[in-house]
Amino acid sequence: MRVVFAGTPEVALPALEALSSSRHEVVGVLTRPDAPAGRGRQLSRSPVAAWADAAGVPVLQPPRLSAPGALDELERLAPDCCPVVAYGALIPKVALDLPRHGWVNLHFSLLPAWRGAAPVQRAVMAGDEVTGASTFAIEEGLDTGPVYGVLTETVRPRDTAGDLLQRLAAAGAGLLVATLDGIEAGDLVPARQPADGVSLAPKITVDEARVDWTLPAFAVDRRLRAVTPAPGGWTTVRGERVKLAPVLVAGQTEIPGDVTLAPGELLVRRRDVLVGTGTRPVALTRVQAQGKKEMTAVDWARGLRLTPAEAFA
Repeated sequence: MRVVFAGTPEVALPALEALSSSRHEVVGVLTRPDAPAGRGRQLSRSPVAAWADAAGVPVLQPPRLSAPGALDELERLAPDCCPVVAYGALIPKVALDLPRHGWVNLHFSLLPAWRGAAPVQRAVMAGDEVTGASTFAIEEGLDTGPVYGVLTETVRPRDTAGDLLQRLAAAGAGLLVATLDGIEAGDLVPARQPADGVSLAPKITVDEARVDWTLPAFAVDRRLRAVTPAPGGWTTVRGERVKLAPVLVAGQTEIPGDVTLAPGELLVRRRDVLVGTGTRPVALTRVQAQGKKEMTAVDWARGLRLTPAEAFA
């Protein structure tokens, strides 16, 4: 089939590369417009656009697909199907009706669980033990279309959202190609999503990434893993914001059962730094103060010269 691939960030590249190596023909990519990035805030191509530039594949970057003339180039490319991975914008019905086999989305959850922009982060934050990826036919609702295929993936105890997303992107690439193969062959029929088990996965905000030290240790652990690498967990000390890598909980490092700390209270030891939660303390791993490089928690604490009973706020 002739396909126009819609995607924007790096996580979309495994699927794009798999499609380019398949029997399907990638005749174009649809991606978000160039955006300011880095300290200089210079315009930067999306990873998908950069891949297409290198491969000599036409790049479509309309600000909005509903804008007049935005679909002219897509229509000219005459795709049979438009596979989608993290495109980052709504697709209006006028666009959905263009390819004869519609638009097929690779979504990183077991639908109808975690519909929305941050399915992997929400799964980690909720403590899901198993998640996965689904391919489905896009319709006007939010991730509500009928499902073509699924795969499952175990959420490991130390997984960050970034770790899990990387594995799902790699495995999901094969699922997306297999889905398009089945659609082309005419022997793959999507099944309507069940009405039960629906959960939503809105984008994680910076405020949500702030650690609430009154939560139990397991909830602090989940939250920090869920927001790593983006938007990044954080807290404050002495009125300054610091960014935190995932912590270690009991069983992952030596935390004596007789150590009692108030929520947010810090205890600097020779080899680690403990912080109190609503239950047991957790151990910090790496810390990044504003304007400084990331460092081990011990080096950070020594440089700050923390005094007894100091605490995160």
